[in-house]
Amino acid sequence: MEFVNLGRTGLKVSRLCLGTMAYGTPDWQPWILDEAASRPFYHEAIDAGINFFDTADMYSLGRSEEVLGRAMKDLGMSRERIVIATKVYNPTGDSPNQRGLSRKHIRHAIDDSLRRLGTDYIDLYQIHRLDHDTPVDEIIEALHDVVKAGKVLYLGASSMFAWQFMKMLGRADELGLTRFASMQNYYNLAYREEEREMLPLCRAEGIAVLPYSPLARGFLVGNRRLANEEADTIRTKTDRFARQHFYQPYDYAVVDRLTEVAKARGITNARLSLAWVLHQPGVTSPIISPTKPGQMADLMAAIDVKLTADELRLLAEPYVPHAVMFHS
Repeated sequence: MEFVNLGRTGLKVSRLCLGTMAYGTPDWQPWILDEAASRPFYHEAIDAGINFFDTADMYSLGRSEEVLGRAMKDLGMSRERIVIATKVYNPTGDSPNQRGLSRKHIRHAIDDSLRRLGTDYIDLYQIHRLDHDTPVDEIIEALHDVVKAGKVLYLGASSMFAWQFMKMLGRADELGLTRFASMQNYYNLAYREEEREMLPLCRAEGIAVLPYSPLARGFLVGNRRLANEEADTIRTKTDRFARQHFYQPYDYAVVDRLTEVAKARGITNARLSLAWVLHQPGVTSPIISPTKPGQMADLMAAIDVKLTADELRLLAEPYVPHAVMFHS
């Protein structure tokens, strides 16, 4: 396993991060693995040298954090050896203050996440979305407070416009508060809009880039065909985002080219998709989330795939710009 710095911090993270959204309870979403079914993937991740684990307080309504915490304890992982990332913003209850990025919610959310994870600090605490109902100063001051309280080591953000992120970075600098060290954004061969502004910003500011869904929620695997609903997975059929933003002819052109290059290489679409993301400038640790036997080993092998300039050109060529997603 390769290890790299998280942006300009001294924290060392594995080149791949295990995302745990798919591990929790199917009561939340039908495609989620329960604790027993997810445990083998934690074993495989540890055996492969992964030290970086990403979750969120809203995944499986808190169960994902609990499952991750128990897995690390049961596998005998000392706290110093693992890097735990979680997130705050989405609703965690019915109260109007059990959501967002207010000082009050952050104060309660951090303690709830620590309890569920069974730890006394979180390595990377990320805002899941930008809260437009809370002033920027209140957000970054509240986040700075949890760092100074020793509950969090580093701060991260996710899914926003580059100008919004730069505003938060600049304001933290002006006030002398803790700066964001990472950006977790949606980025893959089928959605490359982050190349316009966010990725150049992160490179310029020394921000770690942690792309989620490097396989475009499984779309790039190549098992879905135009006007063929039978090839869809359970997740596809219940994934409103994927059905809204993919399955256009130009999206399938990307998959066709990916399949062509993968066959020439003798590797899977999944491995090549992930390798492409790993080759992009400034990318730190893509987030993977295998759910079937053999997927972990296949994705781990992407680290060793070295793409030529011609292959990179061929893979990038069919892309058609999309409307910007996941921002509000």
